[in-house]
Amino acid sequence: MAKGTTIRMWHRTVFVLLMMILAGFGAVVFNLVRLQIVEGETLKMRAVDNQVKDTVLTAQRGTIYDQNMKVLAQSATVWQVVLEPAYITDKNRDLIAAGLAKILNMDKNVILEHSKKRTYYDVIKRKVESDVKDQIVAFKDKNGITNGVRLIEDYKRYYPYGTLASTVLGFTGTDSQGLSGVEAEYDSELTGVSGKLVTAKNAIGTDMQYDYEQEVPAQDGHSLVLTIDEVVQHILEKNLQEGLVDNKVQNRGCAIIMNVKTGGIIAMAVKGDFDPNDPFTIADKTQADVIAKMPDGADKTKALKDAQQAQWRNKCVSDTYQPGSVFKMITGASAMEENLVSENTPFNCPGSLTIGDRVIHDWRRGGFGHLTFAQGICKSSNVVFMQVGQMLGPDLFFKYFNAFGFTSKTGIDLPGESRSLYYTASQLKPVELATSAFGQSFTITPIQMITACAAVANGGYLVRPHVVDRILDSNGNIVKTADTTPKRQVISKDTSHRISMILQQDATDGTASSGYIPGYRIAGKTGTSEKQEIRTSKEYIASYCGFAPADDPQIAMLVFYDEPHGSSYYGSQVSGPVFLKTMTEVLPYLGVEPVYTDEEMKKLDAQAPNVTGLTIAEAKNKVFQAGLTSQFYGSGEKVVSQVPEPGKSIPKGGQVVLFTDQQSGKKTVVVPDLVGLTLAQANERAASAGINISVTGAALSGSTNAISKLQDISEGTKVPPGTVVTVSFIEPSQVE
Repeated sequence: MAKGTTIRMWHRTVFVLLMMILAGFGAVVFNLVRLQIVEGETLKMRAVDNQVKDTVLTAQRGTIYDQNMKVLAQSATVWQVVLEPAYITDKNRDLIAAGLAKILNMDKNVILEHSKKRTYYDVIKRKVESDVKDQIVAFKDKNGITNGVRLIEDYKRYYPYGTLASTVLGFTGTDSQGLSGVEAEYDSELTGVSGKLVTAKNAIGTDMQYDYEQEVPAQDGHSLVLTIDEVVQHILEKNLQEGLVDNKVQNRGCAIIMNVKTGGIIAMAVKGDFDPNDPFTIADKTQADVIAKMPDGADKTKALKDAQQAQWRNKCVSDTYQPGSVFKMITGASAMEENLVSENTPFNCPGSLTIGDRVIHDWRRGGFGHLTFAQGICKSSNVVFMQVGQMLGPDLFFKYFNAFGFTSKTGIDLPGESRSLYYTASQLKPVELATSAFGQSFTITPIQMITACAAVANGGYLVRPHVVDRILDSNGNIVKTADTTPKRQVISKDTSHRISMILQQDATDGTASSGYIPGYRIAGKTGTSEKQEIRTSKEYIASYCGFAPADDPQIAMLVFYDEPHGSSYYGSQVSGPVFLKTMTEVLPYLGVEPVYTDEEMKKLDAQAPNVTGLTIAEAKNKVFQAGLTSQFYGSGEKVVSQVPEPGKSIPKGGQVVLFTDQQSGKKTVVVPDLVGLTLAQANERAASAGINISVTGAALSGSTNAISKLQDISEGTKVPPGTVVTVSFIEPSQVE
C-alpha cells in the first residue's frame, strides 16, 4: 500500500476518533447541563424525598369542659404501631411478625406482607392503648429489637360520662375530625395544627451515618368551656328517660334548660341517644337486634345508616313540631303588649267557634262559658285564643311571630338547626289565623320555643341561645367569649311581668298545675298537639314549657315527648311530671331559694330526726316532737335503725319506723298502686301498706279534685316499712 494512502487512512481514523470523542464529550456536557440546570431542582427534590421521610405528628384535640370545668370530652394519648421494613431482615422478620400478631390480635401473614414493603414507614395499627404499647416495648427489649418497629404518639377522643349530653357534644371520626354536635361545629378551633418528624434515610431506607432527625411540634387545639352544667344535665337526662319509659314514647323525647337572661343552655337532652365513645353502635337494643337479624345487603346497610343518623340527630334543634297551647303565652303576650286585652278582659267560650265555613272546637267540647283573658290562659281555651287572634289580625300577629324569632333560625352554635314553616301575614286567612293563635298549623323547633319563652320571662328580650361560653388556648387563656347581647326587645317589662303572673297562676291551679312546686313560683304552660303528617293514625306531641321563679325568672325549661303511647298523651300528664321532678332538683342546686306561702308552709314535709341508739321511750318522744308518729319492730331495748333515715324528708304527720334488733330491720312491705286516686284515697292506701307518701303537683296547690298520676317507686316493689313514696297529682278537668 502506498505511503500516501496510509497517511490518508490514518488521518481519516484520527478524524473519526476525534468526532467520536467530541460527540461523547458533547453528550456528557449536554447531560450535565440538563441534570444540573434544566432538571436540577427536580432531581434535588427527588433526592430529598428519597433521603428524608416526614411523619405526621397529630395535634392534641382541645378539651371540652362543662361550666364548672368538669371534663366532658378529652384526648388521651394512644399510639401508632409502625414498621420500618428496611430494618427488618429475614433473620428477625418472622420473630417480629409473630410477636406483634399476638400482642395486636392481628394475622401474622398480614404483618409479614407489611414488613416486605419498599417504604420507610408503614403503619399497621392505630389508636393503640398504653397497656398494649407497654407490651410491645417489653417484647422489643426482650428480643433485642432496636430498629424495625416504632411507636409514634397519637390521640384518641374519650367522653368520661358516656351518653351524657351526647347529642350536644357529638363525636369524632377515626381521623379525629368532628362529625356531629359541638365537635363538628367547633372542629377548626378544637383540631389544632399537626406537626411532623423529619428523618434522613439512605438508599436502602435505613438511617444515615450522621444523626439527622428534626421534630416540628404539633400545635394543640383550643379548648371549649360550655354553658352546660354536668349536674343539671344528669338530673334532666335521668327524669327525661323515666318519662320516656313511663309514657311509652315511640319517637324520642327532648328537653332544654336555658338561662333566660343570657341564653346559655344549662342542659340539653335527647332520649334515646348514643354513647359517643362508640357512636356507630345502635344504642336501642331492640332496634339493634332487628337490624342484626336482617340478611346482608343494601336494605340492612340502609337500615343501619338510618338508625345511626336518627340517634345522632339532636331533636332539640333539628326537629320541627306544632307547639300547641304552649304557644298561647306568645299570642297572649302579643295582645297584652298591644293593649288589646288585659287580665280581666271578658270572653265567652261556648266550646266552638265558626270561622268562615269551618267549625273549630275547643279541646273541651262543652266549653268554659264566661271567663276572663287570664282564666282563658289558665283553662287553655282555644276559643278564647281564636278571638284574641282575630283582635290582633294577620299583620300584628305576624309582627310578633317574627319578633319572637319564629321566622328565622336562632343561630345556636350547634349543627343541623332546622327552619320553621309558617304563614306570612298575607297568607294568614281567617282559619289559618285562628288555628295559629293557639299553636297549630305551623311548625317550629324546640330551641325556638324556649328562646321565645325566655323573652316572655326576662323582660321581653330575645336572647341568643348558645352552648359554648368561652374558648381557651392551650395555656388556658381566653381566646373568645360568647356574645350574650340580646337581639332585640320584643315586649315591655310590664307586659313580661303581667303575663308571667298569669302563667304562675296557670301552674298553681290551671292546666299547668302538674308542674307546681311549693315555694318556687313556677310559671308554666302545657301543650298537646296533633301531628298533621300522620295520616294512618292519630299521633300527638306532649310538651310543658315554663320558667321560675315567676317574679324573678332565672331559668326556663321545655319538655317535649313525641308520640306517647301510654295512658295519656296530654302535655299536663306526660311532660308536666317530668318538668316538676327536674325543677324540684335543679332549682335548689342552682341556689334559688324557696319562698313559701302560709298555706304551703302547713303542707311542707318534715325531716326525720336521728333516734338511733336511743331507748324506745326517748325515740318515741323525739319523733313526736318533730310532728311525726312512730312504729316499732323488734324485741330490743334501743333503736338500731330507722326508716326514713335521719334527715330525710317525710310528710308532716307521717310515720317513722324504728327497728330495735337486726332481724326486725329485714322486714319489708309491698308498695301498693297509688295512681288514679284522690289525695285522701292515696293516703289511706299508703297507711294500710305501711308506707309514707310525699305529695307533689296539683294536690299541693289546694285542689280537692286532684288525681294521682305518677309514683316514683313502682307498684309491687318490696321496701322497708316507713319508706317514702313520692306521688304526683294533676287536676283531672285540666289536662290539655
